[in-house]
Amino acid sequence: MKVVDVNPFFYPFVGGIEHRMHLIAKEMVSRGHDVTIVTGQLEGTELNEVSEYGYKIVRLPSKFINLYNPPYISSTGLLETLNEIDADIVNFNYRWAPSYSKDMRRYAGKKVFTFHNMWGEGVGLQHYASAISDRLFKRTLDTFDHIISVSDYVRSDLIGRGFPSNKVTTATPCLDRYPEITGEEDDFILYVGRLVRTKGLDYLVKAMQDVDTKLIICGKGPDMERLKKKIERYGVSDKVELKGWVSEEEKDHYMSRCKLFVMPSLYESYGLAALEILSYGKPVICTNVDGLPMTVQDGGLYVKPKDPFDLADAINSALSNDPLRHKLGRNARAIAMKQNVTATVDVIEEVYRKVLDQ
Repeated sequence: MKVVDVNPFFYPFVGGIEHRMHLIAKEMVSRGHDVTIVTGQLEGTELNEVSEYGYKIVRLPSKFINLYNPPYISSTGLLETLNEIDADIVNFNYRWAPSYSKDMRRYAGKKVFTFHNMWGEGVGLQHYASAISDRLFKRTLDTFDHIISVSDYVRSDLIGRGFPSNKVTTATPCLDRYPEITGEEDDFILYVGRLVRTKGLDYLVKAMQDVDTKLIICGKGPDMERLKKKIERYGVSDKVELKGWVSEEEKDHYMSRCKLFVMPSLYESYGLAALEILSYGKPVICTNVDGLPMTVQDGGLYVKPKDPFDLADAINSALSNDPLRHKLGRNARAIAMKQNVTATVDVIEEVYRKVLDQ
């Protein structure tokens, strides 16, 4: 099968979508498929290359406006590139780049869209802007032969918005490696992810007023400076450490040594960071929103969103009860082991074949 995966961003830009694309492309190549990733050209990258795993990368000339993270991107030549490659099927992954959406609408070949985030995701004005954007994008989405959702929650939401159930299939995020479990830990709790308002970090920082341990926050994003002010305002500078961006080696260290992971999201279609920490055998304290409970299952404790007191109580309950925390950790590892790349690509292959048979 000749497959093209399209997203405006790809390595060396690192995010959940990009990592999923890499894992799936690598697995697809190992199964004998011809895979090309078409993306925007980042500074310092070549227009064309072949990865060490055998999938090809084609980068389009692009312009960026750094108003947000990720930045607004406009690329040229997508339609011409897709027509030239002439793939059996094209998978598109992004809703917020008009130049890509325009060319994908015009592309006449077989095509699938992967829906990664919640419809209308965001807080305040961002939510309304996102909802308007999604309503406009529906015109593009209606031209696709099938939709892949990253969670059953997203699938149900799309069906509730009028998409036929036989046109939407869930293929969850996945892992291709499982770290060794040492059982060793240090006295801190952890958050890893983008620093944006939808992650609910305001409430986590406030909750730390009533938690007697250290919180390490790893990640970057437009909310960094505001979070620094919140940390000072709530008087928790001695308990909360903003690490910013960290290397994969540093992230591995923090995930393997933390006592638990905290994810106070306001919206979460799936929770890729939660899945990753589950693989380390660490319990997750998270909000009971959207697709998070389907991801964490019995590998953690749940709290109400926007409730720092409930969040602090759950963190303290887990920290003060080692047998409970270790049981949740064992559950977490078992859940993660089922979310492997082989199972995910099995589903994606089946979707592609179904579309090609139509």
